[in-house]
Amino acid sequence: MKDFKTQKLIGLLKENKIKRFHLVYNQKTGKVEASHNVLQNLADFINQDTRDFEEHEGMFFQLTDKYDVLQGAFVHRTKRGQAAGGVRFWQYDNVEDFLRDGMRLGKGMTHKNAMAGLWWGGGKGVMVHNPKFDKNDKDYREYVYTEYGKLLTSLKGCYVTAEDVGTSVEDMANIYKTTRFTTCIPENLGGSGNPSEPTSRGVLSGMEAALAFLGETIEGKTVAVQGMGHVAEPLIYHLFSKNVGKVIASDINADVVKAVKERFADKNLVARVTEIGDDSILFEECDVLAPCAVGAILNDNTIPKIKARIICGAANNQLENHDKHDKALVEKGILYVPDFLTNRMGIVNCANEQYGYVNNDDFIERHLEKEWDFSVYKSTLFVLKEAKETGEGVSKVAIRQATDLSMQLHPIFGHRSQKIIDSLVAVKWFE
Repeated sequence: MKDFKTQKLIGLLKENKIKRFHLVYNQKTGKVEASHNVLQNLADFINQDTRDFEEHEGMFFQLTDKYDVLQGAFVHRTKRGQAAGGVRFWQYDNVEDFLRDGMRLGKGMTHKNAMAGLWWGGGKGVMVHNPKFDKNDKDYREYVYTEYGKLLTSLKGCYVTAEDVGTSVEDMANIYKTTRFTTCIPENLGGSGNPSEPTSRGVLSGMEAALAFLGETIEGKTVAVQGMGHVAEPLIYHLFSKNVGKVIASDINADVVKAVKERFADKNLVARVTEIGDDSILFEECDVLAPCAVGAILNDNTIPKIKARIICGAANNQLENHDKHDKALVEKGILYVPDFLTNRMGIVNCANEQYGYVNNDDFIERHLEKEWDFSVYKSTLFVLKEAKETGEGVSKVAIRQATDLSMQLHPIFGHRSQKIIDSLVAVKWFE
């Protein structure tokens, strides 16, 4: 599947005049089925996968009429409620990377929402940027996100989107033009706006819990941060407010690096611009490593060279292979805090926008306190203690707990989104 380029798939769709298609899990047969015979190879690939596929309830796709942008909505498990998770706008050279990222991200949102105690299931949006066009072109972005809103509307509410990598608050406003199944819309439209700042606070809580587990505090520590964007910049601010000794950071965007260096000119910040694929920041001498960029960066190539004692960051799906690389971190003596334990605050902040707003909302703030049993801090400590007692990897323990929680049925609506997916298949949604 690595040889199956996304542009080739787009060509196949256009040749067969397919604008929409789906890959849906048939609970009776235990197999994923494609909406079109010509796309059965995609379903076959997923059926054979044992790494990222986990009975995802439905994957829905759309090719835009203009710009040839492939858009996807990946719905994992919705027993707790509608699938909720942001939409990512990224460049994928091949179809396998596109499908795997969507499945992994959707599954990660199931775990995150469950551990946060939200009555939402897990899902994720992924769109493939067409490199023939300028990603920053206003007309291009407005069209792409408006079309994504139409895709969501057609899915009847089984998936509710939000902001993710490559997507801005302005983009969310464009989605909102054509659907009501979205959160993280701008504040002037009644939304909660950018969730990056509360997300950074959740990551900080996870770091403090991991250090407390070792009998230490964050004061005076050296922290290495991969990425210096929307979440990482406020994280750096909070780290310095906690009197860390030094922050080492990197980003692929020179303008971002310059701006952050200027903001913290009076602090002990060492920042540099790196090329795409340069993971050298992961190998710095530090106490805590915070991956805050792309996923799958903890793998066979990087783990042996990591010097940090603790890994705790905002990036989704940091482990390339959960079982294999979870064990590798244990063997190396690195304390790993799974991303879905600590980066929940984005979805916590925006998931329930429809219930209105309260200043200093205790429903949100309790996630960042140390007293509540389901706070980021206590959830992290609980998982770390169980992992130590059982000798298992931290990720394995956290996923087991999250999976158990994700199996609980919504107290009012039950497994309603599965019924929506069944109805979409029955009426041949793709037509």
